[in-house]
Amino acid sequence: MASSRAGVVGKPIAHSLSPVLHGAAFAALGLTGWTYERIEADEAELPGLVAGLGPEWAGLSVTMPGKFAALSLASEATERAQLVGAANTLVHLESGGWRADCTDVDGVVGALTHAGGFSSTSDSHAVLLGAGGTALAALVALASLSVSRFSLVVRDPARAGDALRCAERLGVKVDVHRWADTDFGSLSASADVLVSTVPGSVADPYASELSEAPCVLDVIYHPWPTKLATAVQDRGGKLCTGLDMLLHQAFGQFEQFTGSAAPRAAMRDALSTATGMPLA
Repeated sequence: MASSRAGVVGKPIAHSLSPVLHGAAFAALGLTGWTYERIEADEAELPGLVAGLGPEWAGLSVTMPGKFAALSLASEATERAQLVGAANTLVHLESGGWRADCTDVDGVVGALTHAGGFSSTSDSHAVLLGAGGTALAALVALASLSVSRFSLVVRDPARAGDALRCAERLGVKVDVHRWADTDFGSLSASADVLVSTVPGSVADPYASELSEAPCVLDVIYHPWPTKLATAVQDRGGKLCTGLDMLLHQAFGQFEQFTGSAAPRAAMRDALSTATGMPLA
């Protein structure tokens, strides 16, 4: 049976905008036999779900909390998924197994370079807020843009182990800062780019100081705008959002699922219409 089904899996999942993106792409290319649906499952439920999918399934977009479990289910994985240690994409192989990828890396690169106009040098300095899976994807993405110096700000430095191991594999330098002890104003002012992967409520008290960075990616897109986003816009800095990241990560997923080039303009316009937010 030819593959013609795909979906996004996570918990909760009702809010996911991925069906908007993939549905628009199917329509733009006339792929009338394809469907894309939301599937609610957490990391414990994911193995059973994946095991029960038939050959008509081309792949899955995986959102939290299943990204780490998704990598462990794959029979093969891309280098970047292995570097991040998590996967947001599972592609059904003809052998019956699954290939894991992390197109979140594309999402960060696309958001920063296309929406944020970011360009880097080998001496560029990035500040990352948080050390979870999205922060690791940002670390890999920025390293691919030749950023070599990172400041990682976390509430508990003991939880930075995955990020440090990732940095070692990438050959980049990471300094770990304890959240409570950080001078956010001076750190942000020294940065070429700042990526916040923490909840808005965590970053909000420091929005003014964090907006000192000339280019900011705030991966939160609901509720929007965050105080950080408003502060960046008020200061006249370059701002890119979680919606920009969502858009750019979806291109590669669509292409891996269908084998067709993503209709990028149609996907962008559909997401902008669904959210009421302009996208570059």
